[in-house]
Amino acid sequence: MGGRIVALVRRLGLPERLLAVLILVLIVDFAASSFLFERVSAFELRRDDAERIAENVVLATRTLERTPKPERLHVAETLSTGRFRMSLARPEERERGSLGLANLRAQVVEIEPELALGDIELHLEGIPGRGNIGGSIRLADRSVLRFHTHANAAWKLTVGRVISLVLPTLLLIALGWVLLRATLKPLRSLIGATRQLGAGPPDPVPERGPDELRSLIRALNEMQERIHHSLADRTQTMLAIGHDLKTPLSRMRLRLDDESIEPEVRDGLNHDIDEMRMLLESIQAYVESDGRSIQAERIDVAVMAETLVDAASDHGALARYSGLSSLEIVARPVAIRRALSNLIENAIHYGGNVHVRVARDGGGAEIVIEDDGPGIPEDRVADALQPFVRLDTARTRDTAGMGLGLAIVRKAVRAENGTLDLRNRLEGGLRATIRLPLPPT
Repeated sequence: MGGRIVALVRRLGLPERLLAVLILVLIVDFAASSFLFERVSAFELRRDDAERIAENVVLATRTLERTPKPERLHVAETLSTGRFRMSLARPEERERGSLGLANLRAQVVEIEPELALGDIELHLEGIPGRGNIGGSIRLADRSVLRFHTHANAAWKLTVGRVISLVLPTLLLIALGWVLLRATLKPLRSLIGATRQLGAGPPDPVPERGPDELRSLIRALNEMQERIHHSLADRTQTMLAIGHDLKTPLSRMRLRLDDESIEPEVRDGLNHDIDEMRMLLESIQAYVESDGRSIQAERIDVAVMAETLVDAASDHGALARYSGLSSLEIVARPVAIRRALSNLIENAIHYGGNVHVRVARDGGGAEIVIEDDGPGIPEDRVADALQPFVRLDTARTRDTAGMGLGLAIVRKAVRAENGTLDLRNRLEGGLRATIRLPLPPT
């Protein structure tokens, strides 16, 4: 039986499940409303208070009307109890009844109709809302009997009414939250998988939930496979092309050793071959820049950056390093080294100098590379990060390459869950800031 119910629930689509949740909420709300209606009705009628007032007042009036006037005060005190006190008063001291107790007065008169002859009046006493009730009634000789009752039960009933109003609402909210979370849980898994789409090997999402959602998850899993195979084929094709083209380039360089070729032609062809080789290496570096097939390891990014700066300085560049002498992160060393090297080489070429600074920024490592060059136009910063884009208006076209340097950097940094920020310095030049997460301590 339980298995059939589970199978029936699994066949329900998302609209049917939401409808079922709505029906369940309505049923609970109807049951709670019915219960509250009965409690409110009982509260409004205050039948117990009406019966107690009617019984005590009618007995007191009958007794006092048969008692001589000099003894009435003593008899009234004798008839008083802890919850119902009585006393005598002059007609001019009588208080008018409260409009809010008109229903209660009507119930008292309904229980003991003879009290209507004495024009019974009821009014609230003490702190408003506490339910202490006072009243008065005329006796046959026009004297006035005053009474006071501690109707604390009414106050307790008020608190119970408030709790009864709030508690079902809270239960409905909790119930609706649990049911909706259970219904939408597969959808949250689907959203998480969508964010990682194309970022690595496919991670199939378990097929759960209603039929429509399971069909959507199945389609996403199939799309993950197609995208992964497409990216793998593209990567393999690019690497194969780069590898195969290096062989004819090497043969062309060997043929240039022929003494019959004029020196000027030979130098020009050698320059073109070098540029083609650099183009192929850039493409290969871009394809492999995410490095997902390489295992991340603990590296000292401060030592790596300082080593690259020292190497540039040894080659005659104006390179300077400042900051921490050691800062360890967990990343793919080849990709991070290539990213830092690209930024340092760009700064030296376009700015004529480079300043590298490594610091700890909260829970991450911050590597800042600055130069004194022309910078990048503000409206072209986003373009500079795109592959195969050359900003000829910002930087001269005197180097080999296909505009992949910054794209390689961004791709490598993103693979480590880091960020790359490019912005122009106020004093001139470009500032590239890389932030990489630190390993947990």
